Amino acid sequence: MSDPLFDLSGKTALVTGGSRGLGYQMVKAFAERGADVIIASRKLEACEEVAEEVRKLGRKALAVAAHCGKWDDLDKLIEASYDAFGKIDILVNNAGMGPRVPSHEVNEQLFDSVLNLNFKGPFYLAAQVGHRMSQSGGGSIINISSTGSLNPLPEVVPYGSAKAALNAMTVSLAHEYGPKVRVNCIAAGPFLTDISKAWSEDMRQSAPNALGRPGKPEEIVSAALYLASDSSSFATGSLIRVDGGSQ
Repeated sequence: MSDPLFDLSGKTALVTGGSRGLGYQMVKAFAERGADVIIASRKLEACEEVAEEVRKLGRKALAVAAHCGKWDDLDKLIEASYDAFGKIDILVNNAGMGPRVPSHEVNEQLFDSVLNLNFKGPFYLAAQVGHRMSQSGGGSIINISSTGSLNPLPEVVPYGSAKAALNAMTVSLAHEYGPKVRVNCIAAGPFLTDISKAWSEDMRQSAPNALGRPGKPEEIVSAALYLASDSSSFATGSLIRVDGGSQ
């Protein structure tokens, strides 16, 4: 696809949670604009299916099964990525989960699982890859946060808190690994991904935001392309809201 503003030719992108939802849309968009892509999530078969789609677009792809909240798995992911491509130019920390549970019913295992996937894992991956980027040709790191980090909601306290930590981490790492590495954040609002299948029909049709509706998964793409490409060369430590105008 000819797209001079968002040309990713010669770039290698790693997307966690890349086999479905917003991650899948970003994987496709990056590949369509010239990037080779590493797709990571827990289910290898799902990653392989997306990798095959990428290959049909004429790009290289690597599927890796990894629990993105566990540092041992992330070490293996990093090693496999650099063995296959020799570099990572774009890292998208997209894997996450946010179960709705009354706070007094949250047990330690659930709390740790939410924090691990939404903050501990992204921190480790961004730090390890960001350091390597800073020692070589530079790169772009994109952390996928949530408007729940800015407008905290009841019954999702660990999730909103972890995403708020992700926002703070974005600014810290932008300063730590700049000027060669840019680190930015997308605060996503409600999107009609797999999680929305559990929503009521009313929630799927409307939302309490300025546009009055949830987002379509492909509507994350333009913000991700902006931050991944040289079009955002003067943007780092920033948070972009893609939420339909949530308050």
